[in-house]
Amino acid sequence: METKKLYYVNSHLSQFSGRVLCCQPCDRGFEVILDQTAFYPEGGGQAADTGTLGTVRVLDVRERGGAIVHLCDGPVTVGQTLEGTIDYNLRFDRMQQHSGEHIVSGLINRRWGFHNTGFHMGTESTTIDFDGVIPAEALPELERLANEAVWQDLEVHCSVPAPEVLPTIPYRSKRALPWPVRIVEIPGYDICACCGTHVARTGEIGIIKLLSVIPFRGGVRMEMACGNRALGILNRAYDQNRQVSQAFSAQWQETGEAARKMNELLSQYKFRITALERQIFAATAAGYTGAGDVVHFEDGLDNVAVRELADAIAQVCGGTAAVFSGSDDAGYAFCLVSRTDDLRQLGKDLTRSLNGRGGGKPDCQQGRLQSTREAIAAFFARK
Repeated sequence: METKKLYYVNSHLSQFSGRVLCCQPCDRGFEVILDQTAFYPEGGGQAADTGTLGTVRVLDVRERGGAIVHLCDGPVTVGQTLEGTIDYNLRFDRMQQHSGEHIVSGLINRRWGFHNTGFHMGTESTTIDFDGVIPAEALPELERLANEAVWQDLEVHCSVPAPEVLPTIPYRSKRALPWPVRIVEIPGYDICACCGTHVARTGEIGIIKLLSVIPFRGGVRMEMACGNRALGILNRAYDQNRQVSQAFSAQWQETGEAARKMNELLSQYKFRITALERQIFAATAAGYTGAGDVVHFEDGLDNVAVRELADAIAQVCGGTAAVFSGSDDAGYAFCLVSRTDDLRQLGKDLTRSLNGRGGGKPDCQQGRLQSTREAIAAFFARK
C-alpha cells in the first residue's frame, strides 16, 4: 500500500485532498492511510507534521513500508475523500532549520572534512554532532559564510537521480546508500542525501545563528537556530542586554565592559566587607573569653561566615562554640567548633533532635536545622 508523498512534490503545500485507504484502531487512537498526503512522517532528524484530516486531529505521522500512517485522535471512513491541513507555520520553521543545517554541515565538510553524525531539531534550537573538533573561534567566520548562502537566495534542488547517475554525484554521506537516494543540493555549499523537507530557496531561511560549540564524543556538538527561531533568540538576548545596560547606566554595546568593571568593584567591596566582618567576629568572640560552652545567634551570615565566627569564639571561650544564623521560618545554618572535644556525637544528637542535616570533622560539625531558636536554646540547656 503505497502513499503518494505530496510533501516531496511541493514542500510548501499546506492543504490537500486524500482518499482514505485504511483506518485501524490502535493504542493511541486510529491509524489512517491515504492514497496521497502532504503530512511529512518523522525521519532524518525532523519531527512529523501535525494538523487535521477532515474533523480529526493528526497527532503523529510515520512511514511504514512505503505507506504514510497518520495517527489520528478519531476514526474516519474508508473510501471517503478528506481535506487535509498541516500546521504550516511549524512545517516552515522546520524547513528553515533543516535547510540551514545543510548549509552549515556542507561548509564544515568542505573545510574540515568532518561528517554530521547526529542531528536533533529541538523546540528552541537545533543541535548537530560532528566527528571532528571545530574550534569555537571559527564560528564567526563559519556563520558569516552560512549567511552569505542565505543572502544569495539560491535555489534548493531536490531530486532522485537515476541508478546509473547516482555514483557520479559527489554527495555527502557517511556510508554508501542503496538506490533510490534523494539528493538535496544547495549549489556551491552542499550536496547531501536527505529525506527531509526543505525551503525552495535559501533566502527563505532568513538568518542562521550559531550559538555554541562544545566537545562531544571525540568531536563537537554545535547548537544553532535559523529563521524565526533565531530572530526570537536574538530579540530575547537584546532585551536582556537592554536591561543590563539600564542597570549599569551603560550603552547597550558597552555592557560587557560595564559588567567587568562592576565585578572588579564587587570584588573590592567583598574584600573590604570580609575584613570588617572578621573584625566584628573578633570583637564578638572577645565577649565570650573564658565563658566555656557558648550558644550564639547572629543574623545574616552565610555558611562560611557562620564557621568563621564559631572558630573565632572557640579560640577564646575554652569550650564548645555553637553558632547559628537564620530564622524560625527558613531554618538555621549552624557550626559547632571545639579545641578540645570530639563533636561528632553532639552533631548527630543536634540534627536528630531538631530536624537537621550535617557532618564534618571531630573538631567541627556544620549543617542546617529546620527548627526554632527556642528549640535550639532548649536543646543546649539540657546538655
